[in-house]
Amino acid sequence: MRRLFLFLLAMLTGCAAIHPVEPRTQSVLLADGAFAPPSHPIGTADLFALSPAMRAYLQSPAFKTYLRDNGMEQGLVKALYSRSALQLEYDASKTRSAAETYAARSGNCLALVVMTAAFAKELGMTVRYQSVDVEESWSRSGALYVGSGHVNVVLGHRARVLYDSSAGQELVVDFLAPKDAGRLRTRKLEEEDIVALYMNNRAVETLAEGHVDDAYWWARGAIASRPANGAPYNTLGVIYQRHGDLALAERAYRAALAHEPDNVTVMQNLGSMLASMGRGAEAQALAERVARLQPAPPFHYFNQGMLAMQHGDYRAARDLFAREVERAPDDDVSHFWLAQALLRLGDATDADRQLAMAADTSIRPGDRQRYAAKLAHLRQLAGTQPR
Repeated sequence: MRRLFLFLLAMLTGCAAIHPVEPRTQSVLLADGAFAPPSHPIGTADLFALSPAMRAYLQSPAFKTYLRDNGMEQGLVKALYSRSALQLEYDASKTRSAAETYAARSGNCLALVVMTAAFAKELGMTVRYQSVDVEESWSRSGALYVGSGHVNVVLGHRARVLYDSSAGQELVVDFLAPKDAGRLRTRKLEEEDIVALYMNNRAVETLAEGHVDDAYWWARGAIASRPANGAPYNTLGVIYQRHGDLALAERAYRAALAHEPDNVTVMQNLGSMLASMGRGAEAQALAERVARLQPAPPFHYFNQGMLAMQHGDYRAARDLFAREVERAPDDDVSHFWLAQALLRLGDATDADRQLAMAADTSIRPGDRQRYAAKLAHLRQLAGTQPR
């Protein structure tokens, strides 16, 4: 499951159920009057609600067979995610409610966790959420860098009969589980944390789609849901910066740092903005602190590789993209550009391999199709070349 936060590039009428925000935050950080009313309702009242179709699936013979043959927890997971069941597809581009995920048969990890929890709670299971201590992964969405953390859901049940030996046992359900996930440290999350993560994700995704006003209301809701969480303040800062409200953006970034003083993403956002405002000394101080905490920030080698491509230095670009791929093997865009550099150097065999890896690691159906088409074209060309 993904929790998203934003990092700007170095150059980044509807009625709504808006949560109240404590007065100090309202007066210092929020600017409701600067944004148009949300075009769609902003809220999470129906986040875990089951649709009629979901309730019908619970009563279906197939679903009941999964539970009878596999037990409560394993049966639920098999009923939702086995190839012979719903055939859900992972789609990192969209965070959905439980009902929306079921209807679309797709969603990102957070959406899948929410849907799984909704079914489990309806069946009377115990549900716990965990944040998993992994290194954040990064992807790009237009002019934004999007970082992702990881959470999972833990299912269990209470004894209904005296001889229920499986009562008290729990099943960890982990989508896109990182290597050696069982050995990694976890931190308990409350359902309110999941709600705030959902709203922050929606803010990030809405902003990436260019809907700045709606993104503001989602970020505002995330802050109201969990004021101590630093991520929505960073998201709010990016929104203000995109909106041209630099003073408010600075306040939001500094609020994020007050909650997470060593967050290099926020420091990079704030530092870049301060530099653009002519506050070079402050920007430099932040840059030096970032360098101490993280010598090679996300996409450092990728960005250098892109510069090398622009200058026609394809050997250097190849080596730099290869370094980015080595440290971020699941970044499809780095695989894609490594393939482009290899093609410029005449290495069609390795380019083919990198395009295949780009298609395999992509977490967006549209990108997977695009990479597959390029790979098919490359193989077609290779097949028509004289030997």
